[in-house]
Amino acid sequence: MNIKLRVLSLLKRKKERSERGIIEPGKKQDERSNVGTAKLITKDKILAPTSEISQQNSIPPLVSALKTSADQNAASFHFPGHNRGRAAPSSLVQLIGLKPFVHDLPELPELDNLFSPEGPILEAQKQAAKLFGSSETWFLVGGTTCGIQAAILATCSPGEYLILPRNSHLSAISSMVLSGAIPKYIIPQYDCLWDIPGGVTLSQVEKAIKELQMEGQKAAAVFITSPTYHGICSNVSDISKLCHSYGIPVIVDEAHGAHFGFHDQLPCSALQQGADLAVQSTHKVLSSLTQSSMLHMSGNIVDVERISRCLQTLQSTSPSYLLLASLDAARAQISEESESIFNNAIDLAVETKNIIRNIPGISVLDAPVFSSFSVIDPLRLTFGFWQCRLSGFEADEILYRDQGVISELVGTRSITFAVNLGTCRDHILRLASGIRNISTASLSFQKSQEKADHCDSAPFTDITMCLNPRESFFARKKKVAIGESLGRICGELICPYPPGIPVVIPGEIITKRALDYLLLVKNKGAIISGASDPLLSSIVVCDI
Repeated sequence: MNIKLRVLSLLKRKKERSERGIIEPGKKQDERSNVGTAKLITKDKILAPTSEISQQNSIPPLVSALKTSADQNAASFHFPGHNRGRAAPSSLVQLIGLKPFVHDLPELPELDNLFSPEGPILEAQKQAAKLFGSSETWFLVGGTTCGIQAAILATCSPGEYLILPRNSHLSAISSMVLSGAIPKYIIPQYDCLWDIPGGVTLSQVEKAIKELQMEGQKAAAVFITSPTYHGICSNVSDISKLCHSYGIPVIVDEAHGAHFGFHDQLPCSALQQGADLAVQSTHKVLSSLTQSSMLHMSGNIVDVERISRCLQTLQSTSPSYLLLASLDAARAQISEESESIFNNAIDLAVETKNIIRNIPGISVLDAPVFSSFSVIDPLRLTFGFWQCRLSGFEADEILYRDQGVISELVGTRSITFAVNLGTCRDHILRLASGIRNISTASLSFQKSQEKADHCDSAPFTDITMCLNPRESFFARKKKVAIGESLGRICGELICPYPPGIPVVIPGEIITKRALDYLLLVKNKGAIISGASDPLLSSIVVCDI
């Protein structure tokens, strides 16, 4: 769109706002007394979805705007095609009813614009920023994946270095494809008994920074995952202080920590610990709809305008207002009782841990497992089943079959359960009963009978990178039998999912350890994502 059309479009949009009775930010309601006749009419009264009115009614601003817009008696000639539910598919209506369709609206003027907010979206994001302690907050409809990509794109230019743990989520890898950043990997501490990685230490980050300095390079950003999927937290505070002393911004993948900082038994949030950017999956432990997340910014190291441009590049131009409103509603839910809302969830989690700890043959993941990481999210419960001669996949199948228990994350030797605001005592009792039954049915509590088929080291400890992620993405490729792939340059991102941690990344040499690990977890029941052949009979390699 050229400049003239942009200006005309903006003027038209402002005129439509005036006609629809939307109060512009910074203007009082009485200044708008002489608006035109085309006001929004609800069943009861004229209503403008402004921050002032929504605060009076204790309705979140974006939720209020969506309700008002959906309540109009409108002759709709706009998208989406179900036309406010009038043409909604009957099978889905039977499942979820009509209301989701009625409120599934496009970017109407009164609903604001995600990429240039000045009404209810702006107000909702401001209220979220106040709650989470950020200088700026952006709502995301592409999940935390989108936020991570925007954060890395905004801080790393082509050829610049990004320090990150090798067990980062695959979204960090795709971010380097998009940005052209070059990875400087940190190999995280790994516990082979549990077959899970830990976090990142201060000394590891400092070593990576100094190694780059010796090569005449400087890191454009440091990327940390805290907490991990298993709830293991890194010392973001010390890492942030170190990085800031070098003028390096800190990005935290806080997908699993949106609840941090809202209870004295919960860890401090990444922003409270000095991070510059934190991306949270609001839908994971908080209560927004799946796929909705937030990106928070603090300080002035990162260019706020560059973040906005990156998000505009990455996010859909047709964002779901159901997702956006759910973020606003989840924020309001926490705001109403931020100091006590997690009391019940934490009590149930502690009770569950204490019950399971006393069941023979079941191991409980606690801070002592990783000596360098003293903090674990109390709402993330991980239990090991190897003394019962069961893999996590086998134990998970038994729990589902016998008790209807559905876990969050299944590993080769453990299962992770997420406790949240909706967790109830009945579900805790079913979980405890199911695990107790597994223990009782097992005939092998002696350590001498313990299985020894777990890995002896992290599957990615001996990585060799021949091409950076962007180079390997665009390289010519071919498919070879798995037996012929050893020593070749991997051309696809292969990882068991969840948790979505790549075992082999494009551009890396395929090692025997990586292949053995992939085959081990596949045989135990893991789903292998990213591979063109999920059966792993063949692998795509770079043909160079």
